[in-house]
Amino acid sequence: MLAWLEERTGAVSALTQFLTEDVPGGASYWYVFGSATMFALILQVVTGIFLTFYYAPSAATAWESTKFIYDKVPLGSFVISLHYWGATAMIALVVMHLLQVLLFGAYKKPREVQWVVGVLLFLFTLVMGLTGYLLPWDLNAFFASQVAINIAGTVPVIGSGIQTFLQDGATIGTLTINRFFGVHVWLMPALLLALTGMHLAIFRHNGGAGPAVDEAELKKMKPGRFWPNQLFMDAVVSFIVFALICALAVMSPAPLDDKADPNQTSFQPYPAWYFLSLFGLLKYLPPNLELLGTVVLPGGLLTVLILLPWLDRNPSRRLSRRPWLVSITALTVAGTIALSVLAQMQIAAGRAASPTVASSVSAPTGGSGTASTDTSGPGAKIYAANCSSCHGASGAGMPGAFPPLAGNAYVTGNPKAVEHTLLYGLNGAIKVGGATYNGVMPPWKGTLSNADIANVVTYIRSSWGNKASAVTEAQVSSVTK
Repeated sequence: MLAWLEERTGAVSALTQFLTEDVPGGASYWYVFGSATMFALILQVVTGIFLTFYYAPSAATAWESTKFIYDKVPLGSFVISLHYWGATAMIALVVMHLLQVLLFGAYKKPREVQWVVGVLLFLFTLVMGLTGYLLPWDLNAFFASQVAINIAGTVPVIGSGIQTFLQDGATIGTLTINRFFGVHVWLMPALLLALTGMHLAIFRHNGGAGPAVDEAELKKMKPGRFWPNQLFMDAVVSFIVFALICALAVMSPAPLDDKADPNQTSFQPYPAWYFLSLFGLLKYLPPNLELLGTVVLPGGLLTVLILLPWLDRNPSRRLSRRPWLVSITALTVAGTIALSVLAQMQIAAGRAASPTVASSVSAPTGGSGTASTDTSGPGAKIYAANCSSCHGASGAGMPGAFPPLAGNAYVTGNPKAVEHTLLYGLNGAIKVGGATYNGVMPPWKGTLSNADIANVVTYIRSSWGNKASAVTEAQVSSVTK
């Protein structure tokens, strides 16, 4: 039977050649991260397929279908938790694999292309995690994803296009969920599987790099065998990874907050652990240097990683002969861990205190010490339905994307300017209170009537401490492009 299969496919000889290849320098647990990452990817695909059987991607059904998986589907909570912790494991293993290859100098000739493909796998794995974050459609998914989309919008030149693509509409909603669902379930897995196949094919062509020694020393070392030595080590570590994921899934099931509600401005969102360092960095940067933390440093680090085989001209692979690269890597890792810890401490403190988002201006009325805001009028209802997801229920805005409406001189100034903005939209960076905002204001002409626009402009000009005259439908009708 095997001879019949071999004659027609060559599978037996190919498998034999794969299993009996030499491992330069001998089998080692240092080489298990690639195989363990592959196992985590397979686990994500299998559990992801199971979840798509029940998940319904829309603003009206995403949270409900996720809750149904938790409560009604047999082993649903366990599988969704496997998927949740499997994502964490996969990203951690990709990072460890990249660090091991970097420290061992395995990116050097002739493995430059193999390294570049590995960096792209790391990047797309992060995108996979980011796009999956929104899908449960709970409070944290909504607000954390809004921050991520806003950060993407700060990229010079192409930022607004990226933001429009990701959000797929004026606000986060069903179209956004469908866009993220398509990227997470179809586009990213296809790219990851294609790049993984390419990575393995190049690895098979080049062979293993072996330990961090120079070529002359490597030739003197006795090689090991992939089967059974290295394959056994790969299987042991993959099993340990699976056991840890299962234990976490049982002891700490994947969280699910209340359903997404843009009016819940007191909710404190928290990023996934692999973005904590970026969150911490942004906390310590002044508003005028936000671009440094959102684009320059992450983009620069990614560029350096991709070009590393050509930037590092040192022919040696020994750690002792590459002090600069080892030192820079150690400092980068230490800085990333420190920023992540500080960010986590800030998030924990903020969530413990549970502060509410307040407007930047308060106006006492009748001795009560609070601003008077009518939340029952038609303008308030239009604002809650169409504007609050970007500018916040209290008019506080979103850093870097949507400016605050409370205490904003533009809002309380010439009403024609505000009316024009609502009617015809606004693109490009603007400055309010010394901070830059780069969100996209969609045109509402044709979506809202002139009466609706008059009501909502009147509402924002008289709420959260703002004191400005009301606007009439006739005034809105007289505004031209």
